Parts: sequence; C-alpha cells; structure tokens
Amino acid sequence: MAKRGGFPGGAMPGNMSNLMKQAQRMQRQMEEGQKELETKEFTAAAGGGAVEVTVNGKKELLKVKLSEEVVDPEDIEMLQDLIVAAVNEAMRQADEASSELMGKMTGGLGGLPF
Repeated sequence: MAKRGGFPGGAMPGNMSNLMKQAQRMQRQMEEGQKELETKEFTAAAGGGAVEVTVNGKKELLKVKLSEEVVDPEDIEMLQDLIVAAVNEAMRQADEASSELMGKMTGGLGGLPF
C-alpha cells in the first residue's frame, strides 16, 4: 500500500523553498518599515491651530503646543476638548501610515497558496 500525503523522500518541493525565502524577505522588509514608521512624526491641530500636538509612529505623544488665547481659566473644558481632538487626529494619522505600510507589505501575498 502506498503512503498517502507528504512529498517523495520527505523533501520540500522547490516551490516551498522559494515560498520560505519570500516570507523571510517580507519579514525583513516589514521590520525595516516598522522601524522607519516609528521615527516618523505626525502633527495635528484643533481649534483652528490653537492646539497642536505631535505623536510618533509608536503612538507616543511628543509635543503639545498651545496658543495663549486658548488658555482661559474660565473655560478649561474647551482646552481639554481641543487637546483630545488634536491627539486623536494625530493618532489617526499614525494608524493610517501603519495601515498603508501593512498594505504595501501584504499586497504581495495574493500569490500564496493559502
């Protein structure tokens, strides 16, 4: 009775070897892209530029810049809302750049057999 499944002699076919090389190359490219993304800065403003924040690709808040006219002790709530809006926009930009990087990296996966 013949064996079922597997490859003759237990060897990997050439296609599988090429597939592994391609996966390793993609992994290196992904790591390089991630490192590059982590060094990028994303700046967003709210309140017509009254609040400006900068985050990096690791989603760390780097800078908060406030214009003098937005610092009103009588209206702290507005300042807080503007900071939250600016931070959320900067984080969205970082997420978008990350998704774009992932799309470029995984775009070549269409030819994989799974």
